[in-house]
Amino acid sequence: MADLPIAAVVRIAKKNGAERVGSDAAGALVTKAEEYIATLTREANRLAQHAGRKTIKDEDVKMAAENA
Repeated sequence: MADLPIAAVVRIAKKNGAERVGSDAAGALVTKAEEYIATLTREANRLAQHAGRKTIKDEDVKMAAENA
Protein backbone atom coordinates (compact mmCIF):
# COMPACT_ATOMS: atom_id res chain seq x y z
CA MET A 1 0.00 0.00 0.00
CA ALA A 2 1.35 3.39 -0.98
CA ASP A 3 1.96 6.09 1.61
CA LEU A 4 1.50 9.00 -0.80
CA PRO A 5 -2.09 9.79 -1.73
CA ILE A 6 -2.71 9.01 -5.39
CA ALA A 7 -4.96 12.06 -5.80
CA ALA A 8 -2.14 14.40 -4.76
CA VAL A 9 0.23 12.82 -7.27
CA VAL A 10 -2.38 13.08 -10.03
CA ARG A 11 -2.90 16.74 -9.13
CA ILE A 12 0.85 17.37 -9.44
CA ALA A 13 0.91 15.60 -12.82
CA LYS A 14 -1.99 17.72 -14.07
CA LYS A 15 -0.34 20.94 -12.85
CA ASN A 16 2.65 19.93 -14.96
CA GLY A 17 0.78 19.45 -18.21
CA ALA A 18 -0.87 16.03 -18.05
CA GLU A 19 -4.42 16.31 -19.32
CA ARG A 20 -5.45 12.93 -17.94
CA VAL A 21 -3.65 10.31 -15.85
CA GLY A 22 -4.65 6.66 -16.02
CA SER A 23 -4.90 4.67 -12.80
CA ASP A 24 -1.95 2.48 -13.77
CA ALA A 25 0.16 5.56 -14.54
CA ALA A 26 -0.90 7.18 -11.26
CA GLY A 27 0.21 4.07 -9.39
CA ALA A 28 3.55 4.09 -11.23
CA LEU A 29 4.05 7.79 -10.43
CA VAL A 30 3.36 7.15 -6.75
CA THR A 31 5.80 4.24 -6.66
CA LYS A 32 8.58 6.22 -8.37
CA ALA A 33 7.95 9.30 -6.20
CA GLU A 34 8.18 7.21 -3.04
CA GLU A 35 11.39 5.56 -4.28
CA TYR A 36 12.90 8.99 -5.00
CA ILE A 37 11.86 10.36 -1.60
CA ALA A 38 13.31 7.29 0.14
CA THR A 39 16.63 7.65 -1.71
CA LEU A 40 16.76 11.38 -1.03
CA THR A 41 15.98 10.84 2.65
CA ARG A 42 18.69 8.20 3.07
CA GLU A 43 21.30 10.51 1.53
CA ALA A 44 20.10 13.55 3.52
CA ASN A 45 20.22 11.48 6.70
CA ARG A 46 23.76 10.35 5.91
CA LEU A 47 24.78 13.99 5.44
CA ALA A 48 23.13 15.02 8.72
CA GLN A 49 24.90 12.21 10.59
CA HIS A 50 28.21 13.20 9.00
CA ALA A 51 27.62 16.71 10.38
CA GLY A 52 26.98 15.22 13.84
CA ARG A 53 23.22 15.80 13.79
CA LYS A 54 20.20 13.54 14.13
CA THR A 55 17.91 16.08 12.47
CA ILE A 56 17.79 16.41 8.69
CA LYS A 57 17.93 20.07 7.67
CA ASP A 58 17.02 21.88 4.48
CA GLU A 59 20.70 22.06 3.52
CA ASP A 60 20.99 18.26 3.79
CA VAL A 61 18.04 17.75 1.46
CA LYS A 62 19.39 20.28 -1.04
CA MET A 63 22.84 18.67 -1.05
CA ALA A 64 21.31 15.21 -1.35
CA ALA A 65 19.19 16.37 -4.31
CA GLU A 66 22.27 17.75 -6.05
CA ASN A 67 23.96 14.35 -5.73
CA ALA A 68 20.90 12.39 -6.87
